[in-house]
Amino acid sequence: MQLLFATLVFFIIVLIFGAIYAFAGREMDGDIVRGRLEAIEKGTPFVKNALNLDLIRDELLSSIPPFNKLLVRWSWPGRLRKFIAQAGMQVRPGKITLISAAIGLTTLEVTQIIYCNFLVAVAAGIPAAFLPLVFVAIKRARRMAAFERGFPDVIDLLSRSVRAGHSFASGLEIVSTELPDPVSTEFRITFDQQRFGLPLRDALMSLCDRVPSMDVRLFAIALLVQKETGGNLVEILDNLARVIRERFRITGEVKIRTAQGRFTAGILMALPIIMMLLLHVIDPEYANLLFVDRLGQLMLILAAVMQTLGAIIVWRIVKIKV
Repeated sequence: MQLLFATLVFFIIVLIFGAIYAFAGREMDGDIVRGRLEAIEKGTPFVKNALNLDLIRDELLSSIPPFNKLLVRWSWPGRLRKFIAQAGMQVRPGKITLISAAIGLTTLEVTQIIYCNFLVAVAAGIPAAFLPLVFVAIKRARRMAAFERGFPDVIDLLSRSVRAGHSFASGLEIVSTELPDPVSTEFRITFDQQRFGLPLRDALMSLCDRVPSMDVRLFAIALLVQKETGGNLVEILDNLARVIRERFRITGEVKIRTAQGRFTAGILMALPIIMMLLLHVIDPEYANLLFVDRLGQLMLILAAVMQTLGAIIVWRIVKIKV
């Protein structure tokens, strides 16, 4: 009876989240299509949503109106939206929140069915709920790393365009069309903001907000100082590109010298998990005692907390900022 009840709850949760998500997505698309069809029938131009959607700020946190009103009351959805935008993903925070809740509840129900223990189910469901955020964080880290690798080429291209007689705004347009993503995407946004009337200072500050990199901040500060005090812009850009490339060289040397320590830390953090899996395969009854017995469950929770603290400490030790 307990197994049947847990299975029914699991399917009900999945169906509810799936229906809400599917209905909300089709509703917004249907409104746009319906408006265009009505405009065609009446012979009048379609005004609503006729502008370029890339130029309109989408402030909605969720496509579900009640859920959007609920998210607006807190501050963390705004930070989550900024985090998702830095990953280059066109996803609303509400969607990520619903997916996280669905994955967490599903994992909790499945673990409850298998082990019939609520503490073990909660210990498995909470980390599973953060998997979408981990995926976004990985994509963000890769995108920021790709931006930093291509940023010296941006400065070189700007320097050459200014040296050839182009204005700085024209150089931004050249960068946005000639270089690959993600540098082209971010500088296209900066160029569009400046073209539509935003001051250069605000456009550069917006770039620094979208790309949290020390190199971008140095770039913005150098340009703003040059604009206010004057000076040779080409020389400033060349020196900045040389400094950034030198920093990359030093960062590479630091990674080489700390490679053994990072590899050892990875082995030490993965060893308890691997040993637990091996014990579960060799002697399941011996390993299951940790999940069934009350003392074993407390030991697992304590081990997980200590593993997490150790991983954070090791990560902070080997991560040297240059």
